[in-house]
Order: sequence, then structure tokens, then C-alpha cells
Amino acid sequence: MEHFFDLYRQKTQLSKDLFERSKRVMPGGISHNVHYFPPYPFFIKGAKGSKIRDVDGNEYIDLWMGHYTHILGHHPEIIAKAIEKQSTEGFHWGIVFEKQVEWAELIQELIPCAEMVRFCCSGTEATMYAARLARGYTGKNIILKMAGGWHGASSDLSVGIKMPYEREESLGLFPELQRYTKAIPYNDIPGSLEAIHQNRKDLAGIILEPVIGEGGFVPAAMDYLKMLRSETEKCGALLIFDEVITGFRMSLGGAQERFGILPDLTTLGKIMGGGFPAGALAGKREILEATSPEKKGKKWEKILIGGGTFSSHPFTVAAGLAMLHHLKDYKEEVYPFLETKGEEVRKGLREVFDNEGANAIVTGIGSLFQIHFPFQKGVALNSPQSINQLSDTEKREVEFRIRMLTKGVHVMHGGGGLSIAHTDKDIETIIRAAREAAREMADG
Repeated sequence: MEHFFDLYRQKTQLSKDLFERSKRVMPGGISHNVHYFPPYPFFIKGAKGSKIRDVDGNEYIDLWMGHYTHILGHHPEIIAKAIEKQSTEGFHWGIVFEKQVEWAELIQELIPCAEMVRFCCSGTEATMYAARLARGYTGKNIILKMAGGWHGASSDLSVGIKMPYEREESLGLFPELQRYTKAIPYNDIPGSLEAIHQNRKDLAGIILEPVIGEGGFVPAAMDYLKMLRSETEKCGALLIFDEVITGFRMSLGGAQERFGILPDLTTLGKIMGGGFPAGALAGKREILEATSPEKKGKKWEKILIGGGTFSSHPFTVAAGLAMLHHLKDYKEEVYPFLETKGEEVRKGLREVFDNEGANAIVTGIGSLFQIHFPFQKGVALNSPQSINQLSDTEKREVEFRIRMLTKGVHVMHGGGGLSIAHTDKDIETIIRAAREAAREMADG
């Protein structure tokens, strides 16, 4: 077994014991595949600000930040106070209440395309409903998504996630799925145009993350976004932005505000819930109205958007309102800070790897970044395809991750997302840890 595991094992004995215990009751010891990594994941005990602490007492600077949720850091006071107040009013009712309306109105104000909002419980549900709504509204069947794009584990979009992007992603999916959900190459105008033209007669919609998470947080090129906007309009299809990660992070109005491209539908999650389970589908009024129970006509002519028992749960709404109001009130401080810190991290990491003679590429935008280890020098990594074909993802996901953990930094996919709780000292520690890891990896 690789020697870089040795120190990690020494520092995480209680986590190892808990993992063995968890495997007896949960398949693979986890309930979300991304939480597993070899030799075993550490188990968290507490978190505050930019730091997390595991059951063995090890402290880490966290760059995963609750799946990129905690833009204010772990356990911010404004969220704790909002939840404490809500707990005195009620836990769960399953009945509409005024704060739901306030939350929807605030999202409508902040997200450019959000003429109307429909809540659900997760980003996965939001993207599933987006695909259904696109098909129901247009009367067409085909959804195009980015090769390597991840939109949650719903059956509708479980195509083209892992290389070679043509096989089925899982057992248990309908064989017909790939007839109606197809992968196209990210940031590749000719390749995507060809797919659009081949499917235009039955094209219901195109969904993408405008800053693709599985693709190194590389933003979609402006020409590419403009092409998608133009082509969907020409053929009567919907353009769907998955802003579950980028919503309220790339700017207060998300990537669509930052890039100036207005989609027909947007899916939201993570930050909008203030750390509680949240999802939303937002977009043009005439499209969202097709889901209304007041819609006239036969019941089978409506588009079912269920929402879920815990959709816009009172705790989620209270936390979400506190979060979004804070971001709105302090946007002139929050977003320049995140932009500056993100660029400092990317620049510092590039200098570290260059100085150490390590073949590494740092990608990202805003407060998001990832590190990759290409097989050869001089390659361009601007899509999931190029990253998976041209770089050593195993080295990034296992060796680099473990080496950074033993130096007190928790990375995901070689990087992560910053919060306003990350200090200058944290940035220095991240860069120093990466320098030490690069030296160790160079020495073998």
C-alpha cells in the first residue's frame, strides 16, 4: 500500500474504527459516494468558520465547506440565531407560511431570470424537475447536457457523467434513456452545434453549469454561452442553467448575472438554504405557470412538480432568508473579498508548483479552484473531457488529498471553495501545505 497513507492512518485511528463500524450498517460506510476516499474517510466532530475538527482531534482548514454551501464559513452566528428563533415558532407544518413568500420574493429580486420560483428539497430534485418541465412545456423529448456534467443522480440526467460518456452510468436505468438525454462537448462550439442540429426537431432543452464543477470550475466561454442561447431560441428549446453551486457565489445574482446571459430556467440549492436542505427551480413566468395547480384544462395536461414533504422547511426558509439578506446587505464586501482571495490562492498555488518543478495546472474562477496533474506539459484543461483524458485524476483525488490532509488542509477534487471566514493566514497555510505536498510527490 502507498506509503503516503501511513501518516494519515496514524493520525486518524478513531475515524478508522468508525468507518469499520459504519460499513456494517451503510453500504461502503457512507450515504453519499463523494464522501468516501481511500483508505477511509475521516469523521467530523465539529466545525466553525474556516476550520473543521475530526473525532481524533485533528484540525483542518476546510475547502469543501459543506459541498460549497458555507459561503459565510461553518456555523455562522446569523444562521444560528435565525434557527434558534424559528425553533420557538415551529419545526415543520406542511402548510404554506409567510416566510416562504418572502424567500421566493427575495430570490426573484436577486436572480435575473427568476420571474417565478418553485421550491423543492435538493439540487438533484431541482434539475430533475427542470428536465421534466422543459419536456412538458415544449412538447419535445430530448435534453442535451454537457459531457462530464453532474446534475445529481436523477434518472433523467444520469447520462454522460464519466468517460467515455457513452455508456450507461448505472444499472437500473431505462435503456431508452440515452435516446432522450444526450451528452455534448463542453466549450466546443462546432461539436455542440452538430449535436443541436441533429436533434433540433425534438430538442426540449439544454442544461449546463455555466461554471462546470466536474471540469475544474472552468467557466463556459462567452461565445459558447451566446451560441447556446441563440440556438435554443431558434429551435424553441429551453436553456437551463444549473446554478446549484454558482448561485449566490459567482455574484449575488449567480453566474447568469456575472456573464450577462439570461437562461429560461435556473436550478438553485446549497447557499440559498443557509446550510439546510434546499432546492429551487426558477425561471420565466409563462414556463413555471405550467406547474400551477390552478392551471385550467385536463389534469394530464399539467406538469407535475411535487416538491417533497420537507420542501421549504421552516428551518431552511429561516436560514435561507438570513443568508440571502446578509449577502444582499454586504455584497460590496463579500464578493470582492471572495474574488480577491480566490485569485490569491490560484496565483500562489501556480507559483508553488512552478517553483517546485511540478507539472500541475490550477483552474477556477471567483472563489472556486481545482488543481490537476497532467500526464504531459503544455496541455489545456478547459472541460471535463480534457481533465479526465489528459490529467491523473487518481493522483489528485487520492495522493494529493491525503498529503494535504496530513498537513491540515481538507481539499475536494484538488481544491475547493473559499468563504469569507478564510483568513490571510489560512491562505498562507494552504499554499505552504501544497508546496510541501508537491515536494513529497516529486520525491516519490
